[in-house]
Amino acid sequence: MNLNDIYIGSHVSLKSPDYFLGSVEEAFSYGANTFMFYTGAPQNALRLPLEKLKIEEGKALLKEKGINLSKLVVHAPYIINLANAKSPDLYEFSKRTLQNEMKRTAAFGASILVLHPGSHVGQGLECALSNLVRALNDIINNDHSNVRIALETMAGKGTEIGKQLEELKYVIDRIERKERIGVCLDTCHLFDAGYDIANIDEFLSLFDRIIGLNKILVLHINDSKNPAGLKKDRHQNIGEGFIGLDVLRSYVWHPLLKDIPKILETPYIGSNPPYKKEIAMLLNKHI
Repeated sequence: MNLNDIYIGSHVSLKSPDYFLGSVEEAFSYGANTFMFYTGAPQNALRLPLEKLKIEEGKALLKEKGINLSKLVVHAPYIINLANAKSPDLYEFSKRTLQNEMKRTAAFGASILVLHPGSHVGQGLECALSNLVRALNDIINNDHSNVRIALETMAGKGTEIGKQLEELKYVIDRIERKERIGVCLDTCHLFDAGYDIANIDEFLSLFDRIIGLNKILVLHINDSKNPAGLKKDRHQNIGEGFIGLDVLRSYVWHPLLKDIPKILETPYIGSNPPYKKEIAMLLNKHI
């Protein structure tokens, strides 16, 4: 595999005055050839009208630079919890919010939408998984875009679901339009959930047996501030945590993960983004 087969970037902001055009310019400043963004604040569902977000200007710059729109990634807001039907109002709010995010994702020209599977909030795993399946089938079956939902692997803090691959398999197996569902592998979350990700071939073989490698739509490349299995979900900068640079680089360069976008969500160092340095570290095999 060579550099031309690797799509790597980071989370970037979507803010005034340049919005999506600014997101594209920020990504290029890091040496990235893809990126991930939220279509508004990640903590709420308040969203500016699409016509204010300089989408066409951003698309034009992407085209000028030869960037593949299909590799862009959108992340759904954290407040969505389709696993929880304890509160019918919140459940319906979560469905409406995800439906809107899918429409917005398509408007940007992106086709991958990362979604946290949610939390069972005391209802139990089986109930939560059934709630999630029911909501996703309803949403996907009534959506006419080509947006695919990537369920993110989770660390397992609190009552989160998605910490075990079998939980994601349960959901994927029950989605009626299977071409519209997949997985986002987060290295920090997998490590914190207790998976041995250091031997990449063994882990990918395990994933293939349980879910299938063809369902990996995106990778989040993050180091971890905590030892394996603590379910803490604390991201660390590349090479400074318990996973380490060599392991993370192996996920960037592995031929079975060719063409899959890799996204960094590592913390700022003070007020400075670390992404230009970290992308260079991951792409350089000889450090």
